[in-house]
Amino acid sequence: MRWLHAEWTKLRTLPSTWWLLAATVVLTVAVGAAAAASLTAQVCRTPEACHEDTVKLSLTGVWLSQSTCLVLGVLSMGSEYGTGTIRTTLAAMPLRCRLLAAKATALALLTAATGAVAITAALWTAKLILPVRGPTLRATTGSVLILALVAVLGLALATLLRDTAGGITLGLGLLYLTPLMAHLIHSPTWQHRLQRWTPMPAALSIQATRNLDRLPIAPWPGLGVLAAYAAGLLAAGGVLLRLRDA
Repeated sequence: MRWLHAEWTKLRTLPSTWWLLAATVVLTVAVGAAAAASLTAQVCRTPEACHEDTVKLSLTGVWLSQSTCLVLGVLSMGSEYGTGTIRTTLAAMPLRCRLLAAKATALALLTAATGAVAITAALWTAKLILPVRGPTLRATTGSVLILALVAVLGLALATLLRDTAGGITLGLGLLYLTPLMAHLIHSPTWQHRLQRWTPMPAALSIQATRNLDRLPIAPWPGLGVLAAYAAGLLAAGGVLLRLRDA
């Protein structure tokens, strides 16, 4: 508990933390509202007439707000490497795997709490614009978990690379370049594989409430792909953190 409290204190006193969390809420709500507003009244006059997946549409903002969570995760470790305070941290907390676990826990809890606020506000805003209907529990819970897992992914990359800029660049590449490759590749087989096994296209399947049989991967297994990336990279970061001097 002492370790978790220490990491929580460091995280909440980072100047960038609250700006990034605020940006997460604003982007999630604003982009979701813009996506909902893109459907005209003629398209969705009533819930019965609307054939769009309005729940997924309302949560479109997660696609963009995940980037702020990634940056927050990278900074939670990268800032310590950048300022050199990581040596003080490791001297005070010599059990490095426990230190990394405490960082990941504090980061995931804070991001999940922010994500819950953002997702709830996005759905409420979208309902003012569109007749949003459908089973929302899985989509909303999964979207909150996406934001938390992406933050942990950022922490893992910063631990591996010991560099803020490198962690952000590689993280954004994982989130945004791999889906772009799926659209650029002309092979349907490879398009399907990229959508199934790259973190973001797979994870976003959790938001779907309609036409689930057309998804490249089922919702919960898709979220599991992102969780596997985050857990695997965090474990690799933990190994290197134990082996390196700092």
